[in-house]
Amino acid sequence: MNYQQILENIYQEIQPFAGIGKQADYIPALAKVDPDQFGICINTIQGETFMLGQADTRFSIQSISKVFSLAVCLSLEGDELWKRVGKEPSGTAFNSLVQLEVEKGIPRNPFINAGAIVLADILLKHLSHPEEDFLHFIRNICGNDTINYNEEVAVSEREKGYLNAAIANLLKYHHNIENDIERVLHFYFLQCSVEMSCYDLSKAFLAFANHKQPFTFGDINLTASQVKRINAIMQTCGFYDEAGEFSYLVGLPGKSGVGGGIAAVYPLRYSVAVWSPRLNRKGNSVMGIKALELLTTQTQESIF
Repeated sequence: MNYQQILENIYQEIQPFAGIGKQADYIPALAKVDPDQFGICINTIQGETFMLGQADTRFSIQSISKVFSLAVCLSLEGDELWKRVGKEPSGTAFNSLVQLEVEKGIPRNPFINAGAIVLADILLKHLSHPEEDFLHFIRNICGNDTINYNEEVAVSEREKGYLNAAIANLLKYHHNIENDIERVLHFYFLQCSVEMSCYDLSKAFLAFANHKQPFTFGDINLTASQVKRINAIMQTCGFYDEAGEFSYLVGLPGKSGVGGGIAAVYPLRYSVAVWSPRLNRKGNSVMGIKALELLTTQTQESIF
């Protein structure tokens, strides 16, 4: 498979979509990002790398970090985790309060904001140095010791994070947060502020693409079964209330973030990360989704 040629073909085909959507300007720090950037990187489990555009440019991974949080929490708690968060698609916006109130403080899945805030609380309970330990895991899984938080983005999110604060308070009311609310929110926003490139993300997601290899990174260990189940949750819940559309168009497990990034895996074959800051109304990258749709169409490689 000539992935490099396919990436070049895709880049030409997605140009009509280049001006559609806008960056996540409700987060002041993200509003300053040049929206007219595009990068994509494929890493195969055979060790090949294919890149195009700004694949080395770092960006705020935002909700893609929730996959890393889930991996660590599942390693620490096993199936006990599912007593505090569900596994079902939400069908509502990623920052919705309505569903959380109706379901009495149990988030529908780990990838909506409420679920990820619960995961942050769990990590604070288990990890001796949560900020350092979480960052160390990400550095290990992608093989890059220079990955870091962007404090400006984290502060920017907290300053405008009224809905997330409301979510955290509702979770606390229903006894699904144990730590101090402000401490949990600070850690949650830090996780979202992690900056990685498409290359870094693609390398990190290889661990989820190849469940035949041991998932062991320091003290974080997952079984092959657990890795496959994380993929299942990415397939059904990884794109907010557009998860069904992404599954229909692309057919790969993945996770998006409002920084414009998307990471996805074709199990036992490759991981791919794409970045373009212009988002659609659901909070997903317009050119990113189109590029991945064309990738699976032109390669005829998807999980279906």
